[in-house]
Amino acid sequence: MLVALPEIDKDLTFNPTGDLAWVINGYVLTAGGFLLLGGRLADMYGRRKIFMIGVIFFGVASATCGAAMSSGMLVSSRFVQGLGEALCGPAALGMIPVLFPDAKERMKALGVWGGTAALGGVIGSVVSGALTEYVDWRWIFYINIPIAIAALILVPKVMPESRMEREGRSVDFVGAVAITGGLVAVVYGLIKAADHEWGSSTVLVPLLAGIGVLFLAALWEMRISDPMVPIRFFTNRTRVTSNVVTLALLASFHCYAFLLILYMQKVLLYSPIKSGMAVVPLAFAMGAGMGVASALMPRIGVKAVLAIGFFGAAAGLVVASTLEADSTYLNGVLPGMLVFGLFSAMCYPALVNGALYQVTGKDSGLASGVQTAMQQIGGALGLATLVPLAIRYTTDHIGEGVLPTVAQSDGAARAFQVGAVLVAIAAVLVLLLMQKVDATPRNVLAEADADPDEEAVAQPTTTGV
Repeated sequence: MLVALPEIDKDLTFNPTGDLAWVINGYVLTAGGFLLLGGRLADMYGRRKIFMIGVIFFGVASATCGAAMSSGMLVSSRFVQGLGEALCGPAALGMIPVLFPDAKERMKALGVWGGTAALGGVIGSVVSGALTEYVDWRWIFYINIPIAIAALILVPKVMPESRMEREGRSVDFVGAVAITGGLVAVVYGLIKAADHEWGSSTVLVPLLAGIGVLFLAALWEMRISDPMVPIRFFTNRTRVTSNVVTLALLASFHCYAFLLILYMQKVLLYSPIKSGMAVVPLAFAMGAGMGVASALMPRIGVKAVLAIGFFGAAAGLVVASTLEADSTYLNGVLPGMLVFGLFSAMCYPALVNGALYQVTGKDSGLASGVQTAMQQIGGALGLATLVPLAIRYTTDHIGEGVLPTVAQSDGAARAFQVGAVLVAIAAVLVLLLMQKVDATPRNVLAEADADPDEEAVAQPTTTGV
């Protein structure tokens, strides 16, 4: 998707300093805001059923994205795509604890899941680049349609249905809409800060309105009898810490990917296919990182793997920040890509394991929804804060007479440095707040699903967190 943004902008006439980001943010914000609702619906009405509904939404929206004749049509279709993701993601992830009740096997499955999305995004850059250059950018959406059809045919044959007891439970649509609306308003205000003063009404009005809506949503959740996210969910500090630090990692990752693609296309003058191929080493580095994490977690625990991953990812962003206008691919792009890719990928399997730590069977969809929401929201916040930081820095320095290529390189470097600080802070939080709990493999999720009132827990690790 990222490699196609310049071509999309040419066809549909976006404002590249702000509105273009909504092609990404429209998707991730809707997905992040409604993922909790998707998790609740999956738990209550059946994970397979909700997954299938989400696939339908996603497939139809992909068709309208590809057929978009205006920027508004594309962005609105991306919002619908995000809704499809919000239904699919928690339902699929919530099935893992049910399908893999053994702790060791569940850890492997969660590890694969934790890194597949990020790795798939990297591989998708290659496919998107090829389609954009040799066919048309619209096919990066059309290609989803046969995949959705295949999922509708195959999933009922391989995925068993599972749900929790629905008696006395309700669906909190008000909370879901309020959370999503608040997030959209906040991100809109942050994006506008790229080309407006922070004190301007264009920035402050949506920013303050969004914060106010999120505050009211929190009050609503505390007052209703069956909230979308029960207070008891936040009593486990390992689970909470995993979700919080996910924001920092995904914000930095999405910022890095977005600015790196723009750097290669605007400064190094790479074509879409060349910039897509240029990130292939990132995929290999991430694959290696996920493999290392999956091997280390049973031996040293989730907490240690996360600490190593976060500190290493921060170092990778520092290396990436050394790129300049006259840098080459080998001395400017590749070193940071390899270091950041390796260590950031080590975090994904550990984050998913930590986020699902001590989750009861009845709440597996909720927990997976929270974790996936943090990934989506983190990505949106990175695009709404770190990317505008780079854009503002670039714009100001061009106005001072700096060459555009130099200003753009320096702006990206500054955003990478800020991202490195955020990731390093997250590493410290992991060391200070995450628990170390010995876990014993138990087939508890089946018991918990059979009796929703039972306090059995699912332990995703075998040595300690």
